[in-house]
Amino acid sequence: MKTIGKITGLSLLLFAGISTVAAQSPYGFRGPDRSGLYYETNLLEQWPEEGPALLWEINDAGKGYSSPVIYQDKVYLTGMNEDETREILSVYALNGEKLYQVEYGTPWDKSYPETRTTPTIEDGKVYLISGSGEIVCLNASDGALIWQVDGGKEFERKTGKWGTSECPLVFDNKVIYTPGGDKTTMVALNAENGKTVWQSRPLNGHSGYVSPVLVMQNGVKKIVGMTSSHVFGVHPETGNIEWTFNEFGREGNGETIVTNMPIYDNGHLFFSNGYDVGAFMLRLNVNGSDASLVWRNDDLDTHHGGFVLVDGVIYGSNWINNNHGNWVALDWKTGETNYEATWEGGKGKGSVITADNRLICYDERRGTVGLVNPDPEKFDVVSEFRITKGEGPHWAHPVVDNGILYIRHGNNLMAYTIN
Repeated sequence: MKTIGKITGLSLLLFAGISTVAAQSPYGFRGPDRSGLYYETNLLEQWPEEGPALLWEINDAGKGYSSPVIYQDKVYLTGMNEDETREILSVYALNGEKLYQVEYGTPWDKSYPETRTTPTIEDGKVYLISGSGEIVCLNASDGALIWQVDGGKEFERKTGKWGTSECPLVFDNKVIYTPGGDKTTMVALNAENGKTVWQSRPLNGHSGYVSPVLVMQNGVKKIVGMTSSHVFGVHPETGNIEWTFNEFGREGNGETIVTNMPIYDNGHLFFSNGYDVGAFMLRLNVNGSDASLVWRNDDLDTHHGGFVLVDGVIYGSNWINNNHGNWVALDWKTGETNYEATWEGGKGKGSVITADNRLICYDERRGTVGLVNPDPEKFDVVSEFRITKGEGPHWAHPVVDNGILYIRHGNNLMAYTIN
């Protein structure tokens, strides 16, 4: 096991009146709060031995690692067209019938070009960011283009070797995009017409492979973003960067591969990234205009599968190498490691969400989906089954909506009943 970092002397006092609910679109990546938590109840406590019942499956979504979004009885999913020259949005009825498909953007043209952007849907509009940095707004009912901005060119995007991998944050008639680079770090566009509302100052690092989140601190909204070199807080009305953090423990505080959205709870902000970067807890001040380090932990360095908070415990997988990782539980308040465990049978790291007080873990190499009891002392797999359709790594995060579990693998999307 890796070693836990020294806990600072900073207080873990909780602020009264802090809200964990912010007025962002609930239809987007990793659930309504962007935290991996799905507000579902009355789900199966155990799955059948052969896995939950398959309701339907499709194999025409195009290559991609993005997750589906369910909005007004339709399923929205991005992928690539057949010759892999354009990103596409496919929309399905809740029985798997395709309703329409539309091209909207240009994929990344280097390493792993498959589509990554999960749609964000708000007020009948679908917002997307292509691998080349185009911000696009479509009509949700028929896919008609409303506006498009080439954010990569206009804001002089600076990215790493995997291009743009961001799902837009939409709130208060703004669409947030993080181009990084020497011109600006983060921008806000008008959600109705794509016009620039504000641009933040540059932090000069390249953009991460992560989406911004909106937090509510004592009734005050703040945006939290990440680049390759910084975690930072932004005033949502002005774009002013109010605080930054880059004390990752590396010599010169150099660039990191940033892939996971932070999670926020009760005045505290947790984030973790792979390649031995580790995990960090920050505490926001009373109005969210500053942040300070509370603790760090070196056991959990999540590659790109996300993490969840359940009853004061953080659950996720770590990075041993690109093909392997263990499953880890940390105490939210102290950062102490509760366990680091293997998933028996050769399964490794992957993505995780939570619904109805259970974890749903998705092994990225073998494609095993596990129903896991969130026991703070052990990795307790209750049920599991394997995804055999589709090609490539199992990098899409699971989704639960109205008692249905959606799993995407490459061109394929499967819908299983779990209630």
